[in-house]
Amino acid sequence: MRILFLLFTLVALGQQTKKVDFIKLDALVKPEFETKSVSGNCTYQFKVISPIDTIRIDAVKMDFEDVKINGKLVNYKNSNKALLLFEGFKKGNNILTFHYSAMPKQTMYFVGTSDIYQIWTQGQGKYTSHWLPSFDDVNEKLIFNISAEYRNDYQIISNGNLVNKSYNSKGSHITWQYQMEKQMSSYLVMLAIGNYKTYKLKSDSGVPIDLYLKPDDAAKYESTYKYSKEIFDFLENQIGVKYPWSIYKQVPVDDFLYAGMENTSATLFSQDFVVDEIGFNDRNYVNVNAHELAHQWFGDLVTAKEGKHHWLQEGFATFYALLAERKVFGEEYFQFELLKYAEEIQSASKRDTIPILNEKASSLSFYKKGAWALYDLRTSVGAQNFDKAVKNYLKKHQFKNVTTDDFLTEIKKVSPRFDTQQFQKEWLESKTFPITKALQLLSKNASVKQLFEVQKLAEIPFEQKKAAFIQLIQTDVYYPIKQEIIWQTEKVSFEDKKELLEAALKTNDVKVRQIVAQTVTKFPVEFKSQYESLLNDKSYNTKENVLQNLCNLFPENSYDYLNQTKDIQGMNDKSFRTVWLGLAYKNNSFDASQKEQFYKELLDYAQPTYDSSIRKNALEVLLQINSQDAPVLKALVNAVTHHKWQFVAFAKNTIRGMLKKENYKKAFQELLPSMSEKEQHFLKGEMK
Repeated sequence: MRILFLLFTLVALGQQTKKVDFIKLDALVKPEFETKSVSGNCTYQFKVISPIDTIRIDAVKMDFEDVKINGKLVNYKNSNKALLLFEGFKKGNNILTFHYSAMPKQTMYFVGTSDIYQIWTQGQGKYTSHWLPSFDDVNEKLIFNISAEYRNDYQIISNGNLVNKSYNSKGSHITWQYQMEKQMSSYLVMLAIGNYKTYKLKSDSGVPIDLYLKPDDAAKYESTYKYSKEIFDFLENQIGVKYPWSIYKQVPVDDFLYAGMENTSATLFSQDFVVDEIGFNDRNYVNVNAHELAHQWFGDLVTAKEGKHHWLQEGFATFYALLAERKVFGEEYFQFELLKYAEEIQSASKRDTIPILNEKASSLSFYKKGAWALYDLRTSVGAQNFDKAVKNYLKKHQFKNVTTDDFLTEIKKVSPRFDTQQFQKEWLESKTFPITKALQLLSKNASVKQLFEVQKLAEIPFEQKKAAFIQLIQTDVYYPIKQEIIWQTEKVSFEDKKELLEAALKTNDVKVRQIVAQTVTKFPVEFKSQYESLLNDKSYNTKENVLQNLCNLFPENSYDYLNQTKDIQGMNDKSFRTVWLGLAYKNNSFDASQKEQFYKELLDYAQPTYDSSIRKNALEVLLQINSQDAPVLKALVNAVTHHKWQFVAFAKNTIRGMLKKENYKKAFQELLPSMSEKEQHFLKGEMK
């Protein structure tokens, strides 16, 4: 019955888009952090094209009042999944108005505490219909004009241009009114509420680019948004179609579900990509920046009709992001990223066998295998023909929904002799990845070819290649080749590879020195000063690895190392800081009061006030220090109620492992009365 119902629903939605055209929504929404709720007023303009019994607007667990069509109250049905209208509308133009309220369990997220918080939305894969009556069918495109009312000390961001701000009668709340000019799918509607500072750029073509950061992150602006204008200008020129919307915004949010999301004209991305100059070398926003911007054409301007064609969005965005990175980082970077993709796809090939043209394909297939398909296609038909086909494809289908055939038809027009059917069979319908072909393409690049030659030496005894490796590492070959050389010496004795390591450190290349920090965990005291120099590298990952190794190898100097690095916070996930606190807590050079402060700081990081990545790092250290401490266990159980599945999985798996031991089971049992209903429900279920 469930399968039949779902099939009926999909058919009904498809029939509705043919019979009813929703043109525009003007909505005023009012989120409330304290109650985790949202309410609002909606005005829909729609046109009935041909007779239809019932009109459906998706709305999950919402309440409705004052439902009117063309100014008259009408009867309606609330199925708890949709607002169903069956009277009052006529052929031609109609206006629907209503008030709604909801307590969304997903899609609209209330992050933080009552003191510091954000409210943001994520529609793709979760459905906007949980917080805004809208359409789960991506083929229903309309203009969304979102106005939102909230406290006057918070900023509100939504799709399109800000056209007005108005205070309420008491001056305590402001309504921010946004307008779109063109139609889009519901999953691309967004709302973000928080405290931000705005930085303004303008593209070469005159498009305003608004970049947001928390006020405390002002010093990270340059390193976070590095190359933003260059990426925008490059993609607009490369794609050959003017940016489709009137403004572009980028907003970092806490505890975001993904790296980024390409909401129309307003990308949301993870706060983890807000970095300083050092953090830029470990994790930067450049690729995500380019990927989400490319989606403004591939996904937002043209949208796949159904899941099996999802690669038209993710494959294109991934490929064009690589092209943008080639612009800023160079050809070698581009080729080596393609190589990483190929290795990742091939590594997963035994378990990941669903082809790209299947709605159940993995993200790896949609994104990276899709990008590889486009790289091969562009190479085969020629860059000029490929670019022309993409331009024609976007212009012909702009603001519409597409299939793979729509794109390949344009390829066939510019390159009639190219076998698009064979391309589809080889890349889009095959369960396997053409690794031999991929490696042949990559081998045309001199640096990649040189890497392959070095990799062939992996099984040769180190003494036979030592001289060649030392000589090579002193040249200006691309850094992954030098990294490969160091990786090949991981199990070689220190004395044998000492000269090579010294040469690697002298390169002063952060990426090369980083591999030394990762692979060298034991060494004699005479190498100590050289290894200590890694603590000064512009990489938090390097600093963290080196600090731990030095404290383990030279405990007599650990206090000095900890004192030298005491002011380093590291990335947003505070990985360095939490590791530092753990090492300092175990160090006997600190007195009891200091250790108490270290522990208190770690415990604070484990609370809901902080991002899940910080909480996870803190909990891992705390569990090593005192795994039976009641506040630690309570913080761990609280994590299972979080909205981010990765954090929830960590907490659940950790707790399940602990419950296998009676002492932990008893400790959790004693804590049950002090826990929330949701926390108790999970624990009781696990302890049965």
